[in-house]
Amino acid sequence: MSANGYQVTGMTCGHCEMSVREEVGEIPGVTDIEVSAQTGKLVVSGSGEIDDAQVLAAVQEAGYSAVRA
Repeated sequence: MSANGYQVTGMTCGHCEMSVREEVGEIPGVTDIEVSAQTGKLVVSGSGEIDDAQVLAAVQEAGYSAVRA
């Protein structure tokens, strides 16, 4: 089990969190997602290695930008 942290910019509300959660949740192997619009933090846990490129692309698909924290 691994967990990667990211800093997301542009989130302002619970709907933003839900959008990010939905997109990141489609990545194979992801088992848990913690996201906070208040802090901009995103923590993605998975059964194996988490591919940063997939997470960043999913966040972008949701309409936000992120960097590995």
